[in-house]
Amino acid sequence: MRRKLLISLVGILVLAFGGLAATIGAGNTPALGLDLQGGISVTQQPVPGSQYEPSSLDLAVERIRERVDSLGVAEPEIIRQGDAIVVNLPGVKNQQEAIDLVKVTGQVYLRPVLRCSSAPAPTDSTTPSGSSSTTTPSATTAAPGPSRVPQGAQTSTTPPTTPTTPTTPTTPTTPTSDTPSSDVAVPAVASVPSTTLDPTASTLFDPATATTSTQFVSDPTQQQVLPLKSGGQCLVGPAGGTGSVFNNDAGADILSGQGWGVTVGLRDGATGADLWNGLAAQCFSGTSTCPSRQLAIELDGIIVSAPTVNAEKFNGKVEITGSFTESEAKSLARVLKSGSLPVRMQTQSVQTVSPTLGKDSLHAAIVSGLIGVALVLLFMLLYYRALGLIVAAGVCVSGALLWSIISLLSTTQGLALSLSGVAGVIVSVGVTVDSYVVFFERLKDEVRSGRTMRNSAQRGFTHAWRTIVVADLVSLIGAAVLWYLTVGSVRNFAFFLGLSTLIDLLVAYYFTRPAVLLLARTNWMARRKVMGIEAVHVAAATAGGAS
Repeated sequence: MRRKLLISLVGILVLAFGGLAATIGAGNTPALGLDLQGGISVTQQPVPGSQYEPSSLDLAVERIRERVDSLGVAEPEIIRQGDAIVVNLPGVKNQQEAIDLVKVTGQVYLRPVLRCSSAPAPTDSTTPSGSSSTTTPSATTAAPGPSRVPQGAQTSTTPPTTPTTPTTPTTPTTPTSDTPSSDVAVPAVASVPSTTLDPTASTLFDPATATTSTQFVSDPTQQQVLPLKSGGQCLVGPAGGTGSVFNNDAGADILSGQGWGVTVGLRDGATGADLWNGLAAQCFSGTSTCPSRQLAIELDGIIVSAPTVNAEKFNGKVEITGSFTESEAKSLARVLKSGSLPVRMQTQSVQTVSPTLGKDSLHAAIVSGLIGVALVLLFMLLYYRALGLIVAAGVCVSGALLWSIISLLSTTQGLALSLSGVAGVIVSVGVTVDSYVVFFERLKDEVRSGRTMRNSAQRGFTHAWRTIVVADLVSLIGAAVLWYLTVGSVRNFAFFLGLSTLIDLLVAYYFTRPAVLLLARTNWMARRKVMGIEAVHVAAATAGGAS
């Protein structure tokens, strides 16, 4: 028993202070939020009077998050409040940089693919309703110059009336494993300005000089190199149309014999089906404007899908098929639906939080936290006498673990400590001290009943542990509900309160328990001033231990 207690005590001390030493040695510190280190807050709203799909706002939030994440901004807050989108960017000091970063159009462009890099390309296809799906060959297709084109993307479309199955130029093969990921995540690839592009070059970019933080700005009037969401890049021509050719009825479903796919209707008239069919005819024929036979669907500078056109004319509906998962198909459907009526955002306000104000807030938080902890420890020392030293040591262990974990999450997950998070940590000190109070009071009750100090410690912790777990579970449930139902600073408060509560459970069992049980085996805890109880009770407990 004694050996197990020693292993537990030494183990938690090594973990806490060894982790703290490693964190300090690596130079890691908690990342600070907007209110503690300064930064910029940008609020955007749709242009007054404009029409848009509600899902377009959700797509705008997603696109902004992808752009911000690609720059490594620690714990950005991207909040949708009604029709407004609020973006808080800690550490960003340039207002124009922040505005450019959150500027999204939601506009979908249809652009012919000239050729692609050797990186994996999409393998999706469009097929008309009611026709069988065909797949283009996975071999490299000829294109101007020695460049390569995407592998095995398949596209076919059939009219809702009696369909004519399009033919394929070569023996069909099954799609490759390089399938499109139909969300709109920005791949970590570099952009190449269209003004410096050599269409006859064998590659579209130089990986040795590529950067991962470059933002892609769409220019639908020019040839451009744009990234595929699944990796790689493609040279696309000027846009031949926009997402307005589609109806807002795009949906994902399991297509007959083809797995998950997307079905979308075409609007009538010159701006709908006629425009789409003109583009489809060019790509189906493999003209010089679309030699790859692929038609790129671009959203904010990212090629979401680049299906191969396998039919010359479409009547009413288009099916996009491929090796989609359910989430990929639903994501592509959302892009097409939002692109039919894109949202136009305008900046409503830009607020700058100065680093000086952030430093003042951080200083106030640290001072208030230290004063609060010092007062709590002083009270514990006055009330429990020397046993209060166990509380002080336990708070140090909890603090070391908390600092190491926050620093690790800041480095690996982009977690940021905001002023509300500091408040959560300070509140958790009360939860931690409650655990000691429950244990020590139970220990004193056991001693007053005439039991030995050794037996009192063991029995006291056994009964107190149940109360500690229940009390901490209440705090954890409250923190979990707050984190799930709220956003922004309240969520930050809930996260740090929950994290500190979990650490309290760990320290109570692996530090406080073995420390007190080991001390109960010594004469030190038989002294009157250890717990401040009456001498008669201590004498009775000591006498009982000697009998």
